[in-house]
Amino acid sequence: MRAKLEVGRSYQNQTRVEEWMTAQKAGNAGVDVLSTPMLLQLVEEAAMQCVAPTLEPGTVTLGTHAEINHIAATPVGFIVRVEVEVITVDGKRIAFAFSAFDEREKIAEGTHERYATDLAKFKERIEEKQA
Repeated sequence: MRAKLEVGRSYQNQTRVEEWMTAQKAGNAGVDVLSTPMLLQLVEEAAMQCVAPTLEPGTVTLGTHAEINHIAATPVGFIVRVEVEVITVDGKRIAFAFSAFDEREKIAEGTHERYATDLAKFKERIEEKQA
């Protein structure tokens, strides 16, 4: 039996920051800390994992919106913990609040929105667009 997706459902993940995840590797010379795009990817991964047990087979979620306050730098080697919580379920739209922490402090907060869709139909739309 699938879990029901409800406001308040939460999830957290942890990741160690590696060199390939830095702003330096994204082209920001000399800035050897977790990049904002990588932080957002960690948020998206946590949000997907949060709702995965509630999705029907063949359904995926797609990121549609994010607001991120990246408030502190995280050096390579530190562990980052991302916590997401469902704050709104409006049909196929799911909104999350998130916070992220490294081993010393809060490093980010914000909101993220995902849209649930049938994977086969999504792929059909992409194929039509490419034709």
